[in-house]
Amino acid sequence: MDVLELARTQFAVTGSLHFLFVVLTLGLAPLVALMNTRWAISRKPLHEAMTRFWGQVYVVNYALGIVTGLVMEFQFGLSWSGLSHYAGDVFGAPLAMETLVAFFLESTFLGLWIFGWGRLPRWLHLACIWLVTLTAYVSAFFIMVANSFLQNPVGSVARGDRLELVDFGALLTNKALIFSFPHVLGAGLFTGAMVLVGASAYQLRRRTEHVEFFTKSLRTGVLAAALGIFLTIGFGYAQFAGVQEGKFSGNTGAAVPLGFMIEIGQLLALVVLFVMLPMIGVLHRWRWTHPLLMAMTPLPFILAILGWLAREVGRQPWMIWEKLTVADAMSPGLTSGMITGSLVGFAGVLGLLAVVDYVLIARIVRRGPRDLALGAVPAGDSRSPALSY
Repeated sequence: MDVLELARTQFAVTGSLHFLFVVLTLGLAPLVALMNTRWAISRKPLHEAMTRFWGQVYVVNYALGIVTGLVMEFQFGLSWSGLSHYAGDVFGAPLAMETLVAFFLESTFLGLWIFGWGRLPRWLHLACIWLVTLTAYVSAFFIMVANSFLQNPVGSVARGDRLELVDFGALLTNKALIFSFPHVLGAGLFTGAMVLVGASAYQLRRRTEHVEFFTKSLRTGVLAAALGIFLTIGFGYAQFAGVQEGKFSGNTGAAVPLGFMIEIGQLLALVVLFVMLPMIGVLHRWRWTHPLLMAMTPLPFILAILGWLAREVGRQPWMIWEKLTVADAMSPGLTSGMITGSLVGFAGVLGLLAVVDYVLIARIVRRGPRDLALGAVPAGDSRSPALSY
């Protein structure tokens, strides 16, 4: 491959690996917040156990995902300085907001939630996890603002060889953003919910001693998955109202991921809405369904990647639609060897982090809701009730 294709491949690989973490974070955050709310209201040990167990899965995924996000930032200066020069004043504004939200506010509230367990007042502690969820959504919003600008460059004018931001409000109401943002949130909720479903099915098939815990988790996952897939498909189709003419019809590569995503997504929607949801009261007892539920767990991740590929490949050869080509957005002086070396390095690190993330989450799931690190207090400390249900 030439330098341009290598650079595109590098960004596609690292972006896809990073998004695996992001989509799960967006899905688990509201689910953990809802579990925490149940516990704050009911004070039942079962709800505390669910909050701590799924919260620990969330924390592991979030921590490793932050590292992968740093690589994404590096690439703009490494491979795409032409984009920074031409549209940095516009494209950089939402990215800066995302950095402030994700790396400062979201991390701060998450730290308070993690280390404030049993130390903060109950309702203040609960507020922290809801603020984590809110800031995660705000972070995703500004990322989508930046990406939607690439799809439809509104709110800017060309002055010389640069774009200048003249209407920030236009960025926030971009037609490429209005439906794509809730679409991404729905995809995240569906992904997080199916992790609950698959992990619970795994434990129930093993005839776990924590039957009530994983039955409750399974039902929560099915309900959230039904809502998530409904939002994903609904807002997914609504996005076509803002798609540029010829984006998919004239691009075979984009049309292929899009076609696969639509077909698989529709099939999953039928299964979730018309099979799993009506059977929600008996799924925990029907062990023959558990391998099928486990096999469905990775499908939302695959769909999320296909969706991003369709959205990005469909824009080619433009980096900014009809404003800046991908070739012109590249950094000058790059060689095949330089891009290949960084591609191997980035892909290796991010791939390793993805494997570590999977292994750590799998260990938490196999161990079940006992001896959890999140929310643990010294023996004999009365700040938190013992987990007995």
